[in-house]
Amino acid sequence: MYSQSQNSVYKTGDKTSPISVILVSSGSRGNKLLFRYPFQRAAECPSSLTAKQRSPYAQNTTGDVLEDQDGDSREQSPLTDEQLVAGFSDIILATILATKSDMCGKKFELKIDNVRFVGHPTLLQHPPIIQVSKTDPSPKREMPTMILFNVVFALRANADPSVISCMHNLSRRIAIALQHEERRCQYLTREAKLMLAVQDEITTTTETDGSPQSPFRQILPKCKLARDLKEAYDSLCTTGVVRLHINNWLEVSFCLPHKIHRIGGNHIPPEALECSLKAIRPYHALLLLESEKALLSQLPLDCSPAMVRLIKTCSAVKNLQQLAQDADLALLQIFQIAAHLVYWGKAIIIYPLCENNVYMLSPHANICLYSPLAEHFAQQFPGHDLPTILAKFSLPVSLAEFRNPLEAPAQEVQLIQMVVWMLQRRLMIQLHTYVCLLVPPSEDEPGIREEDPPLAARVGGRSLSTPSALSFGSPTSSDDMTLTSPSMDNSSAELLPGGDSPLNKRMTETLLASLSEHERQVILNIPAAQNPEDLRMFARLLHYFRGHHHLEEIMYNENMRRSQLKTLFDKFRSVLVVTNHEDPIISIFQSPME
Repeated sequence: MYSQSQNSVYKTGDKTSPISVILVSSGSRGNKLLFRYPFQRAAECPSSLTAKQRSPYAQNTTGDVLEDQDGDSREQSPLTDEQLVAGFSDIILATILATKSDMCGKKFELKIDNVRFVGHPTLLQHPPIIQVSKTDPSPKREMPTMILFNVVFALRANADPSVISCMHNLSRRIAIALQHEERRCQYLTREAKLMLAVQDEITTTTETDGSPQSPFRQILPKCKLARDLKEAYDSLCTTGVVRLHINNWLEVSFCLPHKIHRIGGNHIPPEALECSLKAIRPYHALLLLESEKALLSQLPLDCSPAMVRLIKTCSAVKNLQQLAQDADLALLQIFQIAAHLVYWGKAIIIYPLCENNVYMLSPHANICLYSPLAEHFAQQFPGHDLPTILAKFSLPVSLAEFRNPLEAPAQEVQLIQMVVWMLQRRLMIQLHTYVCLLVPPSEDEPGIREEDPPLAARVGGRSLSTPSALSFGSPTSSDDMTLTSPSMDNSSAELLPGGDSPLNKRMTETLLASLSEHERQVILNIPAAQNPEDLRMFARLLHYFRGHHHLEEIMYNENMRRSQLKTLFDKFRSVLVVTNHEDPIISIFQSPME
C-alpha cells in the first residue's frame, strides 16, 4: 500500500521537483535521521552491490551493462535523482543536516556536489520535566529530550533560486506546525520515538536473519508524520499543491508556482507572474478555471467569507470593479483575493467578454482531431465539435460576427460558454488595439536627429501603465462607475466644453508642447485639426499614443465610447498607426514564455 512513487514517471533532472525529503533531529541521544523518502534501493543491501560486480571478460547477456570488446566500460550514464541522494548514508545526513542551536530559526542551505539541501532548523523549548522517585531522592529526567529538528528538501544543485526559496518556505511552514503541536501535546516527540523504535527493530531483525530491510518502509504505515512527508514529496513532484493536516489538526497549505503555472510545457517564472498581478486594473475580469461547486469544495472550513462571496459572484462578463460592487467588497480586497486565486492556479486574468472582443486561435493550442480536449468539448456541448469551432478563430474575429438576429438567445449564451471553455484551456488569445503616433519625417530632415528624444520619453510622464498610477480604493462617485486617470492633471479636467476660448487654446498648445515643431505642424495641417473639439481630444489623448495602452484602457480611463475613439483615429489616421496584439499584462496566462 505504501510503496514508493514511480520516479520514472517524473521527469529526470526536473529542476522544480525535489529529489528527497528528510527529517532529522538532535537531542540527548545525538543526531538522528528519523525519516527519508524516497527510500534507498541500492543501498538497502550493500552485499548486493558486490554480487552485481561482473568480470570485464564476462559475456553481457542482460544488456544492463554496456562494455567494449576490450573489456573497458563505456561512458556511464548520468546519475538519476534517486542515486544523487542515495550516496549519502543515514549517519552522514543526520550529522550534516542536524545543525547547531545557533542556526535555528534561519534558512538552512547546504550544497554538496550535485545536491543542494534546503531546510529551516527549528528549536524546541521543552519545559524541564523532573520526576522524583520514592526510592531514589535524586531528581531524574523523565525522558530524553529533543533539542531541535529539521525538515530538509534535497534539490539539484542547479535548481532555480525561486524554487529554493519556495522549498524553504514549505519547510518553514511544516516546522512551525510541528513546533506548535510539540508544545501542545508533544506530537513530534511521540512520532520520533515511534520512528526510532521501528529502526531499532529492523536493525535487530537484520542482524538476526541477515536480510536487510528498509526501516522507512515499515515506518510509513505506523507513523502519521512520515505519511505527511511522503504526501508532501509526491505532491511537489506532480501537481505542486501541498495540503497537509499535521496531527489531524493544523493545516499546512502550499503551492509551487513552477508546477501550477505551466503552459505548453514551459513554466511561468514567479517573477513574471508577480509583475502581471501587480499590473491588474479594475477593467480586467477574473475567469475561474474550475466550476463554482468544485472550487468551493476545495476551500478550508475557516476560509474568508469574502472569498466565498467573490467566487459565487464572479463572472467572465464582469470587470473587477463591477465584481466589487456586486459582492459588496472593497476594490482593494477584490484585487487581493483575485491575485490569491491566480497564484494558486484557480483563475486567470482576462478582459471581460463583450461583442467587440477580438479572439484568435492560440499558436500553442492542441488542434488534434481526437485529442482528449475534443472529446471533452463534445460532451460539454453536444452537436458541436472543437476543431470546427477553432477553425472559425483561425484569423482574428470579433464575437459580434457570430451574432445572428434570427437565432434564439440561447445560442448566444452557448457561444459565450464555448468561448469561456476555450479561454480556460488557453486555446484562444485576445487581441487588443494599440495606437502609436508616427509623424512622417519632413523632406528637409529625412532622419531623426540624435538630440531629439523619442516620443515615449517626451510624454512618458503621463504613463498609466505603472501600478502606482492605479487607485485601488473604491470609486467615490459617478453612476457609470468609471475611474478617471489619476495623472490627467492638465487634460480633460481643464478643457472647457464648447467654443474657442483662450483657455482651451492655451491648454491645447500646452498639451502639444511635448511634440517637436515639425510634429506639431504636421498635426495642425490635418483637416480634422481645424475642428477645435477634435484637436482638443487628440491633444488630450496624446500620451496614450505610444503603443502601451490598448483601446479598452483608454475607454475606461477617459470614460469614452469605442465609437468616439475609432472616429478620432480615422480622422488622424495620417499620423496614427493602429496595431493589434495581446495585452502584455494578461498574455502571460495565454502563451508560454519564450
